[in-house]
Amino acid sequence: MRQLRHPEAGELTLGGVLRALSDPVRLRIVATLAGTEGERAWGDFDVEVCASTLSHHMKALRLAGVIVHRKEGTRCFVSLRRELEDTFPGLLGCILRFADGGPGGTRAPGRG
Repeated sequence: MRQLRHPEAGELTLGGVLRALSDPVRLRIVATLAGTEGERAWGDFDVEVCASTLSHHMKALRLAGVIVHRKEGTRCFVSLRRELEDTFPGLLGCILRFADGGPGGTRAPGRG
């Protein structure tokens, strides 16, 4: 089985992470993962996009270094990448807080 490429921790860039998180669907995926202990299967995400579009968003998040992708048979699982917090301390929490209607932020689409 072909292994998917995940960038090394030293390859993560702030611009790449912010670009990946600038899309509302990807932000919602990350918010879901942030509220989850461990990993989730692709089918567990409540996003209104077709499978090929979800695959595109997962690839963008993986290549930016935001998520880790794991295959088990025909199922795919994702989790937040631990090195992201080490590389950019507090970034993800801040973005999610503002995206969820925190000070000066706006609620992310589809989140109430």
